[in-house]
Amino acid sequence: MMVSENLPSAPADRVLVLTRLLDAPRSLVFSVWAKPEHMVRWFGPKDFSLPFCEMDFRQGGKYRVCMRGPDGTDYWLWGEYREIVEPERIVFVWDRDEIEGQPNRTIVTVTLEEQGNQTKLTLHQAIFLTTEDRESHNGGWTECLVRLADYVAGLA
Repeated sequence: MMVSENLPSAPADRVLVLTRLLDAPRSLVFSVWAKPEHMVRWFGPKDFSLPFCEMDFRQGGKYRVCMRGPDGTDYWLWGEYREIVEPERIVFVWDRDEIEGQPNRTIVTVTLEEQGNQTKLTLHQAIFLTTEDRESHNGGWTECLVRLADYVAGLA
């Protein structure tokens, strides 16, 4: 089942797609997305921590996390897992506080492909309310994926 919110007709300037090659097997990369004890070690931009991470990792399950910035500001995220296909795909709702009275909800799809002993990760997030919000997430996810790469390489 594909998630209808990830429509290919979304305006390109409000869609984020990032790809990264990780030095770890696909099953390991999937596992670190699926377990809170791993998520707290890598999730979030550089110098952020994850002091709260609650996950019911199953289709229809909910999650809630708090990312704490280096200045002590807390950023809460929550949502629902829409699709989980082990070890190749995770689709989840990404909810945050409203922006100017509008719901701030996007859909994140993480796809994992085997590339020999490595894993090609593709992250797709859409549809952002503004291009500025997309660019902010581009920076945050880019730093987050660097942390993920370092973490899984250390475990592999």
